[in-house]
Amino acid sequence: MKLALTVNGPGESSGWVRPVLSRLYDLDPTLDAHIFCVPDDYATGAEAQTLRAWFPQARVYEPREYVRFALGQSLDGVPDHVDLVQYFGGDLMHAARLQRRLGGKLATFKFSRPRYARRTTLACAVDERNAGELRAWGLPQEAVHVVGNPAIDAAFDESLRGAADDPPDGGIVILPGSRSYEVEQLIPFFFTMAVKIAREQSDLPITLAISPFTSLDAVAQAIAQGGDERMFSEKGELVQDGTQVTLVSQDHKTRVPVVRNAMRAAARARIAVTIPGTKVIELAALGVPTLSITPLNIPDKITINGALTYVDRIPFFGKKIKAAAVLTVAKRFPFFTQPNIDANEELVRELRGTLTPGRVARITLDLLRDEPWQLMISQRLRELYLGHRGAAARMATLMKGEA
Repeated sequence: MKLALTVNGPGESSGWVRPVLSRLYDLDPTLDAHIFCVPDDYATGAEAQTLRAWFPQARVYEPREYVRFALGQSLDGVPDHVDLVQYFGGDLMHAARLQRRLGGKLATFKFSRPRYARRTTLACAVDERNAGELRAWGLPQEAVHVVGNPAIDAAFDESLRGAADDPPDGGIVILPGSRSYEVEQLIPFFFTMAVKIAREQSDLPITLAISPFTSLDAVAQAIAQGGDERMFSEKGELVQDGTQVTLVSQDHKTRVPVVRNAMRAAARARIAVTIPGTKVIELAALGVPTLSITPLNIPDKITINGALTYVDRIPFFGKKIKAAAVLTVAKRFPFFTQPNIDANEELVRELRGTLTPGRVARITLDLLRDEPWQLMISQRLRELYLGHRGAAARMATLMKGEA
């Protein structure tokens, strides 16, 4: 089987591509996979490098290589024809362009558009509501299959991978995000939150779980600079001793271990603190009580969908226009996290607006002391995505059969 697929950001790479492609290789060890990382504002720039580490047997192309190929140039390693082109993220036009150049069938996951409906032979949905959306985009009934969300399998896969840097049980795990804005602003913010918690409860284990898409150099730079002054964050220092990485406060009294295996660390924690994104779904699947924050302290720097994300580049008034747009868009949504949207209630505790590390620290400690809430929420979150287990295998089987 020859497969081409498109992917854009870190959530799609780890939550969709990794579990599904792993199951595909289980089904067909001779699979010839070609992963095209496409240009996208939500990408970190480290997707291709990370995917190569996960799948050394696959051919992975950088966004700039994809662009050259999409514009008609030849590209070393790309076959003349593939059996299936699978959309896993980015604009659908990229998958459609690959299918025009490489032939084969076109498959999508979760998203479609009317102009691609007649060309799409397989559409996998996360649930019945999503299946209805795909049919409303014009896809025929027989092309749409409900498989579940592969991110649930990704969470369990990662939680079972042993690591030498496993944190102690019963503490707090912090997942700061992996995009440049999140690294630059939220790592210092969460570190400052951790320092304030440690000053009040020094024996409480606190772990920072960074993404595989985030370099230690970027973390070191972020913690040394302390972020924008509007985030109210303290500076610190990254210290590396062999394989052990730690963030150290300026007074050297607080040390926060840094690990890579986020879901492994989350499975051992009592509570997670993070931001909206794929990781919140994965935390929910593991039943980890979660506090998700959306700081709107510096709205002109936040990446949002569509052309509005570039408005801040307009001279003189651009930043003010974008800030107003971000705040307006934020008011439209009662929930920012997918588990709350799916449940239509606040299972994941959400905070938004102008936030300080001290306020987030106080709410985190309050949630830690509320054991009845933790037990109830953990059970509710596990139940929410229980039926999604096995989604990656179901989707891989459909893709294999379509090819």
